[in-house]
Amino acid sequence: MMARAEDPESDSASSKTETAADSSTARVLAGQDGIKRWQEDVYRTLHQHPELSNQELNTAGTAAAALREAGYQVHDKIGTTGVVGILRNGDGPTVLMRADMDALPMTEDTGLPYASTDHQTDSSGRVVPVARSCEHDVHVASLMGAARLLAASRSGWHGTFIPLFQPSEELGNGADEMVKGGLAKLIPKPDVALAQHVLAYPSGSVGTLAGPFLSTAASMRVTVDGRGSHGSMPQLSIDPVVLAAMIVVRLQAIVAREVAPGEFGVLTVGQLTAGTKSNIIPDHAILELNIRAYSDSTRTLLINAIKRVVNGECMASGCPKNDWFRDVRGIPVYHGRKRTAISEYGERRFRTKSYTDFGRSRTVVSADAEHPFRLMPN
Repeated sequence: MMARAEDPESDSASSKTETAADSSTARVLAGQDGIKRWQEDVYRTLHQHPELSNQELNTAGTAAAALREAGYQVHDKIGTTGVVGILRNGDGPTVLMRADMDALPMTEDTGLPYASTDHQTDSSGRVVPVARSCEHDVHVASLMGAARLLAASRSGWHGTFIPLFQPSEELGNGADEMVKGGLAKLIPKPDVALAQHVLAYPSGSVGTLAGPFLSTAASMRVTVDGRGSHGSMPQLSIDPVVLAAMIVVRLQAIVAREVAPGEFGVLTVGQLTAGTKSNIIPDHAILELNIRAYSDSTRTLLINAIKRVVNGECMASGCPKNDWFRDVRGIPVYHGRKRTAISEYGERRFRTKSYTDFGRSRTVVSADAEHPFRLMPN
């Protein structure tokens, strides 16, 4: 989107452009006080009633209703619960801005008066507590607010604005599913796509970074098969609990001893499940792992090392099967450009007061927004 301004005709073109941009920004933000209470209520409701990946029906409905009321052309149920709006406002660039909607299967223990106590049934059929602990409620409320402000101040800008509400970021497949669901046929091709993240930096600051910024990630489910038995007859078993414990311990050496000190890598075993009763040796165990890295080479090293460790421990235990990896999914690393419009404008407009260059303080947050949307067909 572009600020409305007169054509520059002198050496002061740059300063005139900045003045026009400042004036345009002021016109758009002039309505902020008028929607503040509404936006806060939206945030609290979204926080108190989170929804798991691909189950974001109420969140998607709230976003779609707000867009329609503001005058957007709206498409919903894209992929699964994806929502996109289109606001055409004359000639100019087409800007897409994305917010992710889903929540995590975990208990909220913040003590907030609007803390979530909701439960949902996950994809495996388990009833689990649900919480928006990755700020997706902030992302949605912020984008809804921006959409309303831009719709109400069309004299301050020209172009096309596309707010997009994406499901299933936590599973790493929401953006891809929207593309597969025909997103490219529903919207004009964006000139730029933006995503936002809430990070541990001062409120009111804008940050950018050249080079790797959002980490690549991969999650995998490893099922190791043993042989079940009664607890009184362990000699008849191949105990998958002992096997899984050995795998967890051995995995800890991968980052410590195989990743170079100057590289970044994280390997986490987030879930280990086995058995149903204390005196029964089960016949299998399930480990769920997650890795993070800032390079594809380190990502590949981690995955190959995990497979080697699992294969080795299973062989040492005499497992009856060798099909360990049942599910592997990943997200690519995000590389920031050396110079971006945000960084250049930030240096001019914010100077050192509100503009933050993250320097080498990279984050291990990952997101699946940039890669699939970049691959949208023309």
